[in-house]
Formats: sequence, structure tokens, C-alpha cells
Amino acid sequence: MDTYKAICSRRTIRLYQPKEISSDLMERILNAGRLAPSGANRQPLEFIVVKDEENRAKLFEQLAWAAYVQPRRNPPEGNRPMAYVIVLIKGRGEGLAVADGAAAIENMILTAWNEGVGSCWIGSVNRDNVKRIFNIPDEYTVYDVLALGYPAEQPVMEEMKDSHKYWLDENNVLHVPKRRLSEIVHYEKF
Repeated sequence: MDTYKAICSRRTIRLYQPKEISSDLMERILNAGRLAPSGANRQPLEFIVVKDEENRAKLFEQLAWAAYVQPRRNPPEGNRPMAYVIVLIKGRGEGLAVADGAAAIENMILTAWNEGVGSCWIGSVNRDNVKRIFNIPDEYTVYDVLALGYPAEQPVMEEMKDSHKYWLDENNVLHVPKRRLSEIVHYEKF
């Protein structure tokens, strides 16, 4: 799949198949994160991979899912992510380091999607508990968490009409409104 096709077809996935992600694929996903742009080439990011079933369950309890469609999109047992990447910033986690975290996560999302693995970028994280549970040193900031797994749903994108809120239809299909390009692009001046 070419990059543009991956970008256009990718949607956030919150329901997953109980299928393991291979170590080789996980390494490619992480390497894509490592190779993301970094402000002043500081490279402040580190990653914790969580694949063990018990650790996945502990992390799951520290995350909030899909505010607009709760509780129907809180992944139930059997449809939860098969892996997580906890993205860490060495230091306070501000300024360019935040942009670095975003670039790394986007690289990982697109690499995963290219290989048929869905993802959910989660910013609603109980960071203090995650630091405690995973023995993260004080000098690190928990940026965000990336959930990964083979999709068990097929969200659809549609043109945004009156609301940006994603929603579930009667068939449990997630609909994701997006603004039209013509509404957000300005040439030469506003």
C-alpha cells in the first residue's frame, strides 16, 4: 500500500481480533517510531512494549476509550488490543518533545496499518499509575499510549455535516465525520 492510500484508508480501531502481532512486525513498527523527525535531533523518546496478557490487562485499566460512544466502544474481553506501546519522553515532556512524540506515533500507526494492524492513539491515560505499574523512572514523562491489534471492525469516514462527533449506527459500525478539504485550505491568504 502506498503512503497516501494508507493515510486515506486508516481509521482508529477500538475492537481487535485475538491474534498476536509477530515480533518482527512489532520491531518494524517501533523502528518507524524511532526514525520519526526529532526537533534539534534530540531524540528524547523511548518506548515500552506491552504484549504479555497480564500486563496488557493492567494497562487497559489505566486507559479511557472513545468518549463519544461509551460504553459500546470500550473493548470487551476477546476484542482488546494485543499489544501496546507506551511512548515516553525523557524529561518534562513539553515543547519540541511533544511534537516528537506525535511524529513517532503517526509513523507507527501508518506502518502498522500498512501491515494490516489497526491502532488507537490514546491520550486519556492515568499516567501516574502507568509510571508506577511499569516502573518508569521519575525523569521520564508518559506521553501517550498506542494500542495495536488486527481489526475486528471497519469504521467508515464520511463528510462532516453538523458535528465532529463520531457515532455508531444500528449495525454497530463507527462513523467518523471529517471536514471537507475545501473548508480548511486557504491559498495565499485566509
